[in-house]
Amino acid sequence: MSVSRRTLLSTAAGAAVAATSLSPTAAAAEDLSSQEHALRTAADYAVTKLRAVAPGVTAFPVGTKFEKWTYSSNGDWVGGFWPGTLWLAWLYSGDEQFRALALASAEKLAPRQNDTGTHDLGFLFYPSWVTAWRLTGDDHWRAGAVRAADSLIQRYNPRGRFIRAWGRLDDPKNAGRIIMDTMMNLDLLAFASKQTQDPKYLGIATEHAKTAQRVFPRPDGSTPHVFDFDPATGAPIGPGTVQGYSPASCWSRGQAWGIYGFTTMYRRTGNPEFLATARKLADFALKALTPDHVPVWDYLAPQQPYDVKDASAGAIMACGLLDLAVVAKRPQYREAALRLLTALSRTCLTTRSTRAEAIVARCTRNRPSEDGVEISLPYADYYLLEGILRVLRPHDADRAIDLSSV
Repeated sequence: MSVSRRTLLSTAAGAAVAATSLSPTAAAAEDLSSQEHALRTAADYAVTKLRAVAPGVTAFPVGTKFEKWTYSSNGDWVGGFWPGTLWLAWLYSGDEQFRALALASAEKLAPRQNDTGTHDLGFLFYPSWVTAWRLTGDDHWRAGAVRAADSLIQRYNPRGRFIRAWGRLDDPKNAGRIIMDTMMNLDLLAFASKQTQDPKYLGIATEHAKTAQRVFPRPDGSTPHVFDFDPATGAPIGPGTVQGYSPASCWSRGQAWGIYGFTTMYRRTGNPEFLATARKLADFALKALTPDHVPVWDYLAPQQPYDVKDASAGAIMACGLLDLAVVAKRPQYREAALRLLTALSRTCLTTRSTRAEAIVARCTRNRPSEDGVEISLPYADYYLLEGILRVLRPHDADRAIDLSSV
């Protein structure tokens, strides 16, 4: 049967009118359904990819080169994300292979419990050992995580009230340097206080967060990557950067660490100033997003918004916003998180490549050093799955990482 061009145009116009005449409630429900479908599709893809890749992984992925993972034998600072990703895949799929691989991978981090040369013990032990304890009940994992917290608090400088970011304790270089990333290591200390009933761990975490809150946020809500103090006196020196464009710019992943970290510290302490800081940082980042909802690597670099992307910043930020929406009772943060996760799921996965071993593409590790520009990174995979579980399986997300508040 032939159909005239006029009939086709009339039908198309009618369909367009029908689509636009949906009630706001119906349109919102349709949009939410589309977003959830995108997230389920992304999670299914992640599980399929991990089933193919994970059995051959014997060390800790740190980033990709030509779409293949490169590895660290001791985990560097990212070692916790691989077992963490496997745990999340197990919760989503029920595939016992992931559980076994997560346990085996986490155990390889055991020597790092006593590492006093890094602030990244939260990144190393929370998604691996704390999650292992929460999901298995085996005290081996709980005890190891507490030992890691004991190592971390040795980096606390009581004069400046901060946890030193980088360098051995006996190395004067960087002795007064703090970075926004440390906000994400503080929850290991909250865990240790809860498990031991010793307030010293959470007390140190709280003092560090108060210091970070004082020196990082600018009036507009943007933040630098680094802030330096005189380690001997604790006197402030000023902002700096390593991974951002400049001390006056705003590295997007650092901003995401801050949103998530200050929200977590609010949940663990109930301090309303931490909540206000999280909201201030979130509001800046949301205004700085490009229409595609995939963050550029630095929100204030000269080439933004037409600059290289960092999908990992988007995944981390989405998790923080989902958390923030609950504790601040502001649904707009959840809506923004869903837009971020949906954009990542639709435009940043490795689905078009037969070579790729990671789940998420379009990540940037260290733009100023030209180190890993738009590659894949293990924490992007981890936080994308965490965000998806927070939306689709909030009970499972809570089982893994503890979403409770004081």
